[in-house]
Amino acid sequence: MDEETRVFAEKHFQDLRDRLPVAASRTPDCVDFIENPDAFSYKDFFKGYLLPNVPCVFSRAFTEDWGSRKCWVTPDGKPNFDYLLQTYGDMVVPVANCGVQEYNSNPKEHMPLRDYIKYWKEYIQGDYSSPKGCLYLKDWHLCRDSSTEDVYSLPVYFSSDWLNEYWDAINVDDYRFVYMGPMGSWSPFHADIFRSYSWSVNVCGRKKWFLFPPGQEEALRDCHGNLPYNVTSSALLDVRLHPAYARCSTPLEVIQEAGEMLYVPSGWHHQVHNLDDTISINHNWVNGCNLAPMWHFLQQELHAVQQEIREWRDAMPDWHHHCQVIMKACTGINYEEFYQFLKIIAERRILTMAPGTTARAAANTGLSTQQAAFDASRIAEVLVSLIANPDFQRVDASAFSLQPGELLRQLEEAIPAAASL
Repeated sequence: MDEETRVFAEKHFQDLRDRLPVAASRTPDCVDFIENPDAFSYKDFFKGYLLPNVPCVFSRAFTEDWGSRKCWVTPDGKPNFDYLLQTYGDMVVPVANCGVQEYNSNPKEHMPLRDYIKYWKEYIQGDYSSPKGCLYLKDWHLCRDSSTEDVYSLPVYFSSDWLNEYWDAINVDDYRFVYMGPMGSWSPFHADIFRSYSWSVNVCGRKKWFLFPPGQEEALRDCHGNLPYNVTSSALLDVRLHPAYARCSTPLEVIQEAGEMLYVPSGWHHQVHNLDDTISINHNWVNGCNLAPMWHFLQQELHAVQQEIREWRDAMPDWHHHCQVIMKACTGINYEEFYQFLKIIAERRILTMAPGTTARAAANTGLSTQQAAFDASRIAEVLVSLIANPDFQRVDASAFSLQPGELLRQLEEAIPAAASL
């Protein structure tokens, strides 16, 4: 990030400060297609799509040199089962049954990849039918479980990725996934975890996406307040069950071809169908541009938990603590871990901005000073809100290696000097 882009971004967020902390979105009539990597910079993406929070599709030219596109695919564009079996056959993968609804998702089982590929071949031979149903390999943490340096390279447009930076730092998890599935496999209607961004590349095959900008999902809720499982279902036309459906705008539909890369903005609900036998690589990611929506989402999640068990508030010792435990079980993070997430991301930015930091030391963080200053300003703004939050004030902070107020002080001291460089 250069200084001009940082100033542009700061003005954008200054203009939003009097509004609710949700991602600002315009609703485009179509999804832009980015053709030429040489004519499209990080600044172009940041200003044109990341800040406005609107989707775009990148051409196959952006992923032409990926190893997966060369090795995982046969010359006729099909999954290379022989290569996948030889390279990853013994690895255990999560597999969802697309034909079984479990709440608004699908139940999963785990099996060796070789067993899934055996099923997949039989499914194709059975004219895309099987007594086992339509099984979809989803959320495979290949990057966590194996070296992927020859499989793909992280596009620069998505390199400010705090989720994976945090999980890599604590060496526990990641949000990098491989999906593999036959024609007809699909993912039900959802928004991505923590209101993260996501990007998805079709290594082979095609997908059809239904994309709804933030807020449109409210018109899809049923009379009980539940979101739909399948937005293509005729049940949505039942006015008694879905009284607000007529107010919902038509979704943006995208046919994503082999090799193409789709950017899904924060808070955009979507549903995805595989039109062919398809393999994709996907990341979820958060950075300074959607940190406030993430924090807003977490507050909503805690409130939902509190409402669910409110009748036990007076009778249950440590009721607030139990709410945090339930929130982590349901959401994957609670307020304590959210603070730890902010702290780890902030400390690298503070190090980059510190007076006397050498160019080599700054390079080790992978951050420019301008990027670090922008990131730190976004963290500081959310941290102020977090510190003032009554539910966070009830969290036991005695074990924190750095108290929230001290972290905020360090950020506020470092930002002005770094931003002026």
